[in-house]
Amino acid sequence: MKPNERLKALADAPLGRLVMRFSWPALVSMTLNALYTIVDRVYIGQGCGQDAMAGLTLVFPVMMVFGAFGVFVGAGHAAVLSIKLGEGDRTACEKILGELLALKLLFFFVLPPLVFVFLDAILRWTGGASVTPGAFEMAKTYLRIVLFSHIFSHIAFGLSAAMRSEGGVVPSMMCMVVGFGVNLVLDPIFIFGFGMGVAGAAWATNIAMACSCAWALWYYRPGHSVVRLRWRRIGLYHAYLAKACGIGLSPALQQLAGSLVNVSLQLAFAYWAADEASATAQVASLGIFQMVTMFFVMPLMGVQQGVAPVMGYNWGARNFRRVREALFLGLKTSTVVVSLAAALAVFAPVPIVRLFTDGTDAGFVRLAAGDLRVSNCMLWCIGLNVAASTYFQSIGRPRTAILLSLLRQVICLIPCIWILPYMASVTGFCAPATAIWLSMPISDVLACLATVPSFLSHARFLARVGRLRQS
Repeated sequence: MKPNERLKALADAPLGRLVMRFSWPALVSMTLNALYTIVDRVYIGQGCGQDAMAGLTLVFPVMMVFGAFGVFVGAGHAAVLSIKLGEGDRTACEKILGELLALKLLFFFVLPPLVFVFLDAILRWTGGASVTPGAFEMAKTYLRIVLFSHIFSHIAFGLSAAMRSEGGVVPSMMCMVVGFGVNLVLDPIFIFGFGMGVAGAAWATNIAMACSCAWALWYYRPGHSVVRLRWRRIGLYHAYLAKACGIGLSPALQQLAGSLVNVSLQLAFAYWAADEASATAQVASLGIFQMVTMFFVMPLMGVQQGVAPVMGYNWGARNFRRVREALFLGLKTSTVVVSLAAALAVFAPVPIVRLFTDGTDAGFVRLAAGDLRVSNCMLWCIGLNVAASTYFQSIGRPRTAILLSLLRQVICLIPCIWILPYMASVTGFCAPATAIWLSMPISDVLACLATVPSFLSHARFLARVGRLRQS
């Protein structure tokens, strides 16, 4: 589809087919993004053991902090880009794209060096002091290798988000396909063929990130994209920086909240565990939960990323009736996705767990399967919260989007992580570790209920202004 035809489709194409066309590449893209990490864990769990799985779990919160900066820049600038495309301001779009790339480059000179200097302290703070020495050393090995190569993934993911904003959903998907394909091929070669273990997984990830970045930059060659990537536009622009960062703050805080949640879980398991071996088993189980939940949630986010450009473009074009239709279509699709995910986790946890372990420790398989069943049993109700957060982010209402983003992971979940195991230890209604896992479904329900008022209020607003503009 030609560049101008993509913009016309955002405004005029039948909504169901348009969202499907936008969602399936975003769905594939986000799923592959999740598999980027999951494939590493599958191979490491099969070939390197429980210590390696626990070690990579210690690294995960640090990776989420890096990811938070990525979505802070990528999601915020992509949303503003959608709105400016709807308004027809091509010069502004070029500046926004240049600013996106400038901020990605700035990241490279700040965050990775800072983490490298304080590497040991950071890993101990995330729970490394309570696991076995082997798990701690594997965490250090992996993080040292992948730390500075994250510049490639940040550029790739940022430009991929910009592609979706201009209707280039298939090229955006291919950016993830390239990286995932390279990682899938190189992981077993480096881990098993060369016997590199955790280090092999890290180097495979580095090369895959570089390939994704090369694909993204190739898409923005002259005459190919709707918005030109002009090197003279790379810089910071006060007219767009605050707006883009304000919108991007919502998903960034959600990622940071996810990192904080994972640290809280690791520290809680370490506090309530009887010894190092028990703490390592629970952290390894947490690692499996993280990967499975990522696989479940990324398709959900893919659906929302398919809907977001439609809502952002039509909000900019003041076509409110179409915004409302896209919002409800995204909600319905997301609810189906998370309901299927919850059913899979509840009724088939053992086969899922066996993907991440060689199966020789039957006790650990039972432990992780039970944890997976409990933690995801109410996942089906988070679709409303995610759909509402995406809507407010897409229309440029960052404060509401931030509040909704933090409901599930901070306002509801973190207090439950620390209060429930204490109550369990006092009352004896269950083991403290089980109470920690129960905090997740409880927070899912609370966040869903708290989202209902703002969602219904804006749904009524869109219906009202849509009727006024039609009349």
